[in-house]
Amino acid sequence: MDLRQLRYFVALADERHFGRAAERLHMAQPPLTRAIRGLEDDIGAALFLRTPRGVELTEAGRALLDEAPQILAMVRRAEDKAQRAGAGMLGTIDIGIYSAALLNTIPRVLSAFRRERPQVRIRLHNLTKAQQIQALHERRIAMAFNRLVPEEPGIAVEVILREPVRVALHESHPLATRRAIPITALADQPMVLYPNVPMPGLAQQVMQAFQAEGVKLRVEQEVEDVYTAIALVAGGFGCCITTASAASLQPPGVVYRPLRSTHLRDIDLACLYRQGDDSPVLKALLKVVRAQRR
Repeated sequence: MDLRQLRYFVALADERHFGRAAERLHMAQPPLTRAIRGLEDDIGAALFLRTPRGVELTEAGRALLDEAPQILAMVRRAEDKAQRAGAGMLGTIDIGIYSAALLNTIPRVLSAFRRERPQVRIRLHNLTKAQQIQALHERRIAMAFNRLVPEEPGIAVEVILREPVRVALHESHPLATRRAIPITALADQPMVLYPNVPMPGLAQQVMQAFQAEGVKLRVEQEVEDVYTAIALVAGGFGCCITTASAASLQPPGVVYRPLRSTHLRDIDLACLYRQGDDSPVLKALLKVVRAQRR
């Protein structure tokens, strides 16, 4: 028994007439007759009684009709599901993020993707930059978002945003009265740096900028994430150079000002994915990411 025969059987069972069933199936009657006979031979039982007015179901035919429509419906659902998965409309995508990733751009990207593909399940994994790269190689995630990503064999990196740099400081700080803060004004000021990780990141960019512009950097605290850094600024521990999206963090007493620096003006936000990955869901997400690029 094959699905073609099963569809022919259901049509004939509904119409109870070879001519009408053939017309419904958009085919000639002789091939339909042969297909039904072949089905009866495969099953080993007559499915229809031929009558002068058409056909009637036998007991075997009625038993088959009890199951056949559900089988065909299940096949149609499976075909539809496979087609939607092939078009990137269905499935799961695992995405690596970092601690501050959900402050601005990435939520907007994921929200746009979810609106387009509501049946795709998004699973987020909070990973360091090194962990993201490893997870991509091991196929545990399909995409990641991060900043200042080094070159890595087999990993594609696309910049999606160049984000301006800001100085976070307590409202009582003398520099808080300025519209913008030159990096020279931060000489010997207590600074909170993040992230405190081995792989190059914003903290290293800040240190390099201070060194390049001949400004003395006084590191008061080194922490792992922006949330802790801004909390320390709110507590009066010092100033922090961060990104514009961090300004959405508004603990009492913290203000943000643009940084004036020759060497540190903005920070790239990039997406990472495996080169040659032909996942339809990944391709669909990349299309959304590129449409949101600024």
